[in-house]
Amino acid sequence: MRHVECRFEEDVLSAVVQSRWPERVDPQLQAHVEGCGICSDIVAVAGTLDADHDEMLSAAVIPEAGRIWWQAQLRARREAAEAASAPITWAQVAAFASAMGLIGACFGASSTWFQAALGSIKSGVSKFELAAFVSSVAAAVGHAAFALGLVLIVLLVPTALYIALGRD
Repeated sequence: MRHVECRFEEDVLSAVVQSRWPERVDPQLQAHVEGCGICSDIVAVAGTLDADHDEMLSAAVIPEAGRIWWQAQLRARREAAEAASAPITWAQVAAFASAMGLIGACFGASSTWFQAALGSIKSGVSKFELAAFVSSVAAAVGHAAFALGLVLIVLLVPTALYIALGRD
């Protein structure tokens, strides 16, 4: 039966990791490692890993503290600016939508086709002529659909472009 543990493996491992192997260890431990397969494997593997670790530490490039601080400050400023600009952007969108609504209301109230459609609806209702009323309502709905489409184009297209392109 083969042993998978040795009572000296912790001592051998600590000697290798602390860079004491083989010069600064007891001669008895060196003799044990030469005769023990487990401890000789530990010396081979841990020594290689420790050498690779030292080589990687010497090759590591650590950035300067000032550069890291500067990048952190830039990031904090950028995030603060983004957080502060979000409500301003929504206020601008609301103001733009309100202005477009006001312009649309002024245009609709002052246009001749709107007044004519409104007059024909009033005349159709006052005379109770169903055919004239339906035709005037159909004309008004057609004009309203055109106006609504125009308002949607004027409002939604710039807003959609702003949202789509503003996420950079």
